[in-house]
Amino acid sequence: MKHPLTVLLLAGLLLPETTFAQMMGAADTPAEIDPINEGEEPLIRLNKDDPSYDVWRKMRDDLSSGREPGPINVQRYVGGFPWVGIPTFFHLPVALTPADLKAGEVEVAIFGAEMYNGMRVQSYGPMEMRAPMKSEIYHMWGAFTMPELDSGLAALEELTVVDYGDAPVHPLSMEKSIPEVRRMVAEVAGVELENGKRTIPIIIGGGHVLMYPDAAGLADVYGKGNLTIVHFDAHADQAPVGFGVFNTHGNPVRKLVEEGLVNGEDIIQIGLRGPNSTDMNGVAWNRSAGLRYHMMAEIERRGWQPVVDDVLAEARANGKPLFLSFDIDVVDPAFIPGTSTPEPGGLYMREVLPLVRRICAENNLVGMEIVELRPERDPGYTSVLNSKAVLRQCLNGIAMAKNGLPDNYLHTDLVDDGK
Repeated sequence: MKHPLTVLLLAGLLLPETTFAQMMGAADTPAEIDPINEGEEPLIRLNKDDPSYDVWRKMRDDLSSGREPGPINVQRYVGGFPWVGIPTFFHLPVALTPADLKAGEVEVAIFGAEMYNGMRVQSYGPMEMRAPMKSEIYHMWGAFTMPELDSGLAALEELTVVDYGDAPVHPLSMEKSIPEVRRMVAEVAGVELENGKRTIPIIIGGGHVLMYPDAAGLADVYGKGNLTIVHFDAHADQAPVGFGVFNTHGNPVRKLVEEGLVNGEDIIQIGLRGPNSTDMNGVAWNRSAGLRYHMMAEIERRGWQPVVDDVLAEARANGKPLFLSFDIDVVDPAFIPGTSTPEPGGLYMREVLPLVRRICAENNLVGMEIVELRPERDPGYTSVLNSKAVLRQCLNGIAMAKNGLPDNYLHTDLVDDGK
């Protein structure tokens, strides 16, 4: 559904108010032209006299009142039982400001960003990822946190991880939301820790339009052209058209490359398939921009392991900081049906999880996103459960890197006489 014509009709594109007024024959109303960023050409006609104009991004001025900077544990009990307590990601402590991240030496900050147009079409993906279910009893943060069998590590005990809330998102406009998400990503990634590393932002979304502000925010911190992106997706996300709208969930890759924020040869795509990503114009653009891409057709012909070996080698090749963009529709919809653009014939969870773990363990990971989660399209809990498993394995990989475990490590107790 990310076809240049089809998906962009369904993505909830925001046209200027004047366009709608002219279409309906309505008279102009008093308003001001509002640029998205200072110095940019005005894009949206908005009424700044509306008392709700800026409320969506107005922060409380008492976030730190009556407390010292640092993460706040909002859970009453040490047990970490999933059916008890205030929902946060994995029942983790909360941080509200960069000062909290700095004071707490926070290594990973997880936050949400919806990025779907319209209040009625929000997926509540970040909130559902926070919602505890009894299937999580063995990996909730707290006294009963259990280690992962593959690494032998309990990532949430090895790392300092917090729930950083949600990015400010305009209820009706992606164009207004994008600069705010970009600033929040840069805000988190800009926190330097005592060991010289920076806090890693992990963003839970929301439409894949997020890839643009997420990667741009990281480029603001680490430098333009100094980022590798490993992009899991059924779709290439480089649509050349958008009915005049600059940002859609079908074009973030093209925008990042054409704006010089990320070099084409530093983008590695995995899992492309279906009629949306294999049109010849799209393949030609990928090749001309220097992208490296691994379609499902290649996996079917060569086998999974040779492709994995290539992906890992390509991710390490330039030594640049790495951003992992994980669109859950890369997974076959038998495992994750709750997504905006399901495409049959995708990866299996048993293929995805070890690869995500290795990417996060064997590279200088500086950010991650999990996008296109729409739990309301899944009558069960499968989509959220498997999306959390992806997140958990990335955290597992970060913990492995922190502990200096070798590449492709498996805990010795799992290996029986070398088998």
